[in-house]
Amino acid sequence: MPQKKAAAARRPPSTSPSSPSPRSKSLPHEVRIIGGQWKRSRLPVADKPGLRPTPDRVRETLFNWLASIAGAGGGELPGWHCVDAFAGTGALGLEAASRGAASVLLCEQDAALVAQLQAAKAKLSAEAVRIERGSGLTALERAPAGSLDAVFLDPPFESVALYEPALRAAARAMKSGGAVYLEAPRRWSDEELAALGLVGFRYLKAGAVHAHLLRQAANGTA
Repeated sequence: MPQKKAAAARRPPSTSPSSPSPRSKSLPHEVRIIGGQWKRSRLPVADKPGLRPTPDRVRETLFNWLASIAGAGGGELPGWHCVDAFAGTGALGLEAASRGAASVLLCEQDAALVAQLQAAKAKLSAEAVRIERGSGLTALERAPAGSLDAVFLDPPFESVALYEPALRAAARAMKSGGAVYLEAPRRWSDEELAALGLVGFRYLKAGAVHAHLLRQAANGTA
């Protein structure tokens, strides 16, 4: 018994199975497309500070919500026009394209992430997808009023100043029967949303993620 204790004492702390190395937490991983023609296709997630892909479970619920709005079978979004304004991995926009969206604009400012998006588009032969390096907010502000079926807003949680102008621009660009998906570090109140012409339609919380599906105030129902 004394020998075993001595051996344990000599073991370096870094080899303890209960203490994973910091590097193991930051290794790139993958997310998968949930449905549609590219179902189960995997997308790489770069090791980037602040990159926070929408969890699979949340995306599955979100696209069930959107399919109910579209009124099409099989979870499809046929003919929809979408903007993924803070694309990151592109998981939201590529999911929409997989489900039959007619056009999807992926906006991303990080050059490495843009290259990753372009590689994913080529791998999937995603002809309906367009990738633009630049500000998602600017893209929404220049979109024609009432032109979009779905807007995905998933900015970095620390970029608090982006939320209100992005929501305002999305509300203007959205069709009367469309929807805005907002992912945020807190729940937005009915009063805050009403000031932007929006109303909560569906909501869920998963860990630190507050997921909102919003509609224009005249069309939204709880």
